[in-house]
Amino acid sequence: MDRVGGGRYRMMVAPRVALRTLGCKVNTYDTATIADRLRAAGCEIVPADAPADVVIVNSCTVTDAADAESRRFARRARREQPTARVVLTGCYAQTRPAEAGALPAVDHVIGLNRLEDLVAAVLRPTEVPRVVVGKARRERSVTTSGARTFSEQTRAFLKVQEGCNLFCTFCIVPMARGASRSLAPREVLAEVEALAARGFQEVVLTGVHLGGYGRDLEPPVDLAWLVGALVEQDLVPRLRLSSLDPHELSEPLLRLMASAVALCPHLHVPLQAADDGVLRRMRRRYDRALAGERLAMAREYLPDAAIGTDLIAGFPGEGEAAFEQTFSFVAESPLTYLHVFPYSVRSGTTAAKLDGQLPPATIAARARRLRALGERKRMTFAQRFDGASRGRPGRQRPRDGSSPRMNLEARAALEAALGHRFTRIEHLELALRHRSASPGAPNNEKLEFLGDAVLALAMSDLLMTAFPQAREGDLSKIRASLVNAEVLARRARQLDAGRWLLLGKGEEKSGGREKGSILAAAYEALLGAIYLDAGYEAARGVVAAHFAADATEHATVGLR
Repeated sequence: MDRVGGGRYRMMVAPRVALRTLGCKVNTYDTATIADRLRAAGCEIVPADAPADVVIVNSCTVTDAADAESRRFARRARREQPTARVVLTGCYAQTRPAEAGALPAVDHVIGLNRLEDLVAAVLRPTEVPRVVVGKARRERSVTTSGARTFSEQTRAFLKVQEGCNLFCTFCIVPMARGASRSLAPREVLAEVEALAARGFQEVVLTGVHLGGYGRDLEPPVDLAWLVGALVEQDLVPRLRLSSLDPHELSEPLLRLMASAVALCPHLHVPLQAADDGVLRRMRRRYDRALAGERLAMAREYLPDAAIGTDLIAGFPGEGEAAFEQTFSFVAESPLTYLHVFPYSVRSGTTAAKLDGQLPPATIAARARRLRALGERKRMTFAQRFDGASRGRPGRQRPRDGSSPRMNLEARAALEAALGHRFTRIEHLELALRHRSASPGAPNNEKLEFLGDAVLALAMSDLLMTAFPQAREGDLSKIRASLVNAEVLARRARQLDAGRWLLLGKGEEKSGGREKGSILAAAYEALLGAIYLDAGYEAARGVVAAHFAADATEHATVGLR
């Protein structure tokens, strides 16, 4: 797509579209849906940082800080891709359309539930108004177009519920997403069947308020009924639930989770707080006693499950005694990991107007205490499974089964192929531990995150040094051609890294050692491990050794 006179655009054949996502799992699903719909319309979906004709930013609005981040993403897209169209969609676009539309960096603002308008804005931009946003509370359907693509993952998200009727005082989401509404069971079954046909091994049922599933249907059903139907159909090896509020942990659902092998032994139960006064100010639908009762019941039915929660530190009016109530409850509970969020004002919510707003230093201190508690609980939970053998998918197993122990000879061979000898073997072992091996225990995802950043910096450094006269756009193209999932997976295969990955039983059976996404992630994790073990220069040296020849070859073509 090229700019022509008067700021208008001339559309090229098969426009390249990059998608960037902020926020929650529902947004992840929405982005996949957008990608599939655009691909069906003839577009080419490219990596988020690759050269594109259109950049779509799927925004978040959970806090004022999320709004600001959404604006930053839009401005960054314009700065990095000055000739591309920038389309802003998602919750921020829905709740603040005028503000979003005033951003110079943005060409179109498309609200939620406007998939066809979004497609039109990509393919026929002159035919679509600059801002297209409807009334979310009037929506009565769940937008789904058969999202099938999740970046080579074996896990797919399926949105079975949209919107929320609860109106917690800290939350703007009901205004952004509209009233609670559910995907009909027959449509859910069809979606899961289609995902299974595409080879996905795990489907995560998600929604804005998943526990509210089915109440709006005729006749009404509930989540336990839906999950039971999916288990009976036996379409995929694993099913996972996203978040459920404490009062929605019903005994029928827990009984089903305890008996059905396909259901992952994992629950995420967002408490937000455990002091009755704070819970009332939040307008939550349970009290401390009910939350404790349901968590205890969950542990009784699922003795080895990972059970996590969300907590807001420093909510308005949370006195010291109230915070200690929450802290002691969590410490004594069967929770195994915590997601802690320092309270952040969201304009337009009831909480933003409450008295008792706390100083930032107090909020930060409470968040630190909760995070430290969460780390202790996570470690305690993980240590329960040291050396244990588990038959259900995702449970920890001895490494002498499907994942053979790396002896000194094998370690030396891998280090030689890498070009780095580890001084701390635990870095290497963690880089090879996939998340499926032991839910709740340390895995290589954070090392992958670190390695991604190290690789981007090292590659940029090397390209600038090797080609000092090249333009920024040319350097970006070369880097994008070298740093992508396909190339990284190939590097991992050259190292024979797949042989030494620690995988869960289900991932092992589904051929995880040869999956491109797993291998690419392992390669980045290895770079992250090298950085922790010996610093940036060591990691840069490995990147240079692995990519120098390819960089020269690509540059010879790309800089002509």
